[in-house]
Amino acid sequence: MATRLPSGYDDRREALATYFDSTARQAWIDLTSDTKVSGIRATVRAGRDAMRATLLSWLPDDLRRTKVLDAGCGTGALAVSAACRGADVTGIDVAGGLVEVARERAPSFLGHGRIRWRAGDMLDPDLGTFEHVVAMDSLIHYQPEDLVDALGQLAQRTNRSILFTFAPRTRLLSAMHEVGKIFPKSDRSPAIVPTAESDLRERLGNLPGWSIGRTQRISSGFYKSQALELVRHG
Repeated sequence: MATRLPSGYDDRREALATYFDSTARQAWIDLTSDTKVSGIRATVRAGRDAMRATLLSWLPDDLRRTKVLDAGCGTGALAVSAACRGADVTGIDVAGGLVEVARERAPSFLGHGRIRWRAGDMLDPDLGTFEHVVAMDSLIHYQPEDLVDALGQLAQRTNRSILFTFAPRTRLLSAMHEVGKIFPKSDRSPAIVPTAESDLRERLGNLPGWSIGRTQRISSGFYKSQALELVRHG
């Protein structure tokens, strides 16, 4: 695996930071709260809740003295749930404004757990090493080659499992992706990149020391995402 990702990753990361800290900030805050939202967004909220529950179910129930990276923590719901199991969590996101919301929302008492909130790049080696990494819907905006390279970098600093999601290539998602290209750049959100599961599995087969574990697709209205588990072996 390359030790440095191509500029396409950096460019997309910066676009995501700008989008989620400006255009989409309030919408994302509302989506991840109990605030009433439109019917479409309600289905997205339900889908995200189901995906979060799935990923958390793949982690050990007892996470005391276990370091977990929430890579793309957003407003912090998954990080808080892991910390409540005793995990030592680093929650990081490219959108500093959302990290501030996460910090404000986090309960003051987390039992044996704790959370360090960071704004920045999930691939920063200075974050250290972890037993588990969770990247929920934070890699779905990247091209397959960049997504796999990112997982390769995370794998170098992960001892047990990497749980991530990708946008499965379905007719609906592919059509939405193409339609989005007709809008002016100023009106576009960063595109989700539909990825074929077979292609992703083939690429990940070249990740030494790791094997593919469980997978689960969640479909709720406009929310369609698939979780995949990577497990270190040997």
